[in-house]
This record gives sequence, structure tokens and C-alpha cells, in this order.
Amino acid sequence: MEYDKAVVNRLKRIEGQIKGVLSMVEKNEDCKDVITQLSASRSAIDRTIGLIVSMNLEQCVRDNIENGEDTKQLVKEAVDLLVKSR
Repeated sequence: MEYDKAVVNRLKRIEGQIKGVLSMVEKNEDCKDVITQLSASRSAIDRTIGLIVSMNLEQCVRDNIENGEDTKQLVKEAVDLLVKSR
């Protein structure tokens, strides 16, 4: 699968968020603030996982339809990936 620039940009933003959290921890900032930022990072990761799975699923479904193959298993695998990621 080829990832588009949007996925790369999201991951770079997440990387920045995590570096910011590390800096907060090193500065002994308030626990609530650290947890809030970690939660935001986790949410961004979850959204990125969803984006990647949906992009991949869309492409795989198109390929299977073109080849006259069933798509049921693809959808099941995509849902399993999303469930496993939580």
C-alpha cells in the first residue's frame, strides 16, 4: 500500500505531540496536563489507524471487485485490525 502525504503529516504531528509530552515529563509538569496530552496523542494515533485501515480496505475492495472476488473476508480483517488496535 502506498501511503499519502496526509498520513505522513499526521504521524509527524503525533511525533511532535509525543516529544512535547516527554518535555513536560522532564520538566515535572502537572500530572493532569501530561495525561491530557497523552490522551490527545492516543486519540490522534487511533484516528490515524482508522484512516490507514479505511484507505487500505477501499483499495483492496476495488481490487477484489475488479477480479470478481468476494470482499466479505476483507471487511472482516479490517474490522479485526481496528478491534485489535484498541
